[in-house]
Amino acid sequence: MPLPTGDTIGILADNLALRQSVLPISAKSATRWAAGLELPRGGKTVLYTGMTYQLIPYIAAMNKAQEGIEDSFLVNFIGLGRRINKLINVSGLMARPSKSMQQVYNQILVNIVRLLKQAGVQFGYLYEDELYSGALIYDLGMDHVLKEHAQKVYATFKKYGVKKIITVDPHTTNMLRSVYPTMINGYDLTVQSYMEVLVERNLEPRNKLDTDVVMHDSCVYARYENVLNEQRTLMARAGVTIKEPANSGKFTMCCGGPAESLFPKKARAQAQKRVEQFKEVASNAVTMCPICYVNLQKAAGGAVQLEDISGYLVRAYC
Repeated sequence: MPLPTGDTIGILADNLALRQSVLPISAKSATRWAAGLELPRGGKTVLYTGMTYQLIPYIAAMNKAQEGIEDSFLVNFIGLGRRINKLINVSGLMARPSKSMQQVYNQILVNIVRLLKQAGVQFGYLYEDELYSGALIYDLGMDHVLKEHAQKVYATFKKYGVKKIITVDPHTTNMLRSVYPTMINGYDLTVQSYMEVLVERNLEPRNKLDTDVVMHDSCVYARYENVLNEQRTLMARAGVTIKEPANSGKFTMCCGGPAESLFPKKARAQAQKRVEQFKEVASNAVTMCPICYVNLQKAAGGAVQLEDISGYLVRAYC
């Protein structure tokens, strides 16, 4: 029996309304990646992680638990679980991520900071005051819950006098650049992904990588934010030959990730289809979305070496 969509989405929406995130994590876990980087607090320009990379290890752990529940008698208790979760953060107790996975995703954020510093960009960070963007709730159609949350995120930026936001992933970029302006009157923040900033700064590589990589475009970057050339420009300058799989660019294939919280098995099957397309082109693959990264990596196993684009860029530019 599949997971009940109403109660599953309801748990995520309840968490956002009650605890400011679809899957609440401690401020210590959310900000650990920034330790030792000496980023100033706040400022007119801030790096906004939207907590997506930090949440992925927890979401992956939750999805593993969901796979065990899907098609079992435990599905019948999801409704009860939702009622209890309103009182106690049960979802947080179920999601126990591995430290090694947390280190991998935290390192991606560190890589992005190193690249921006290398390009001479001045920026701050909101630390424990940074809130989740609400991207998953938007994907699931809970706009009435998202609208109230978006107001809180925007108010936090205004509190710190933020004018420009640098984002780290496609979903957060889309939320702040295209979705929030439809929900917030007078929205006046400038939003760019870090890759757009690096291209604008004309960052030059220090090392040539001389390798072939198949590129997986994020659906959100490709179809909603028109971020297609920046990743190719940065990789080409770094000496990387981009191999295009079937369904590339604006016609990129879904990684299956957006369906993960409701239909884990279907999500994995979709990711496997995409990995098979990679294998026809190259043995190394690159993505620039944490949701694509985690879902495709599970499907790839060791058949394809998948890496976030920030790893390639740091080796070339820093």
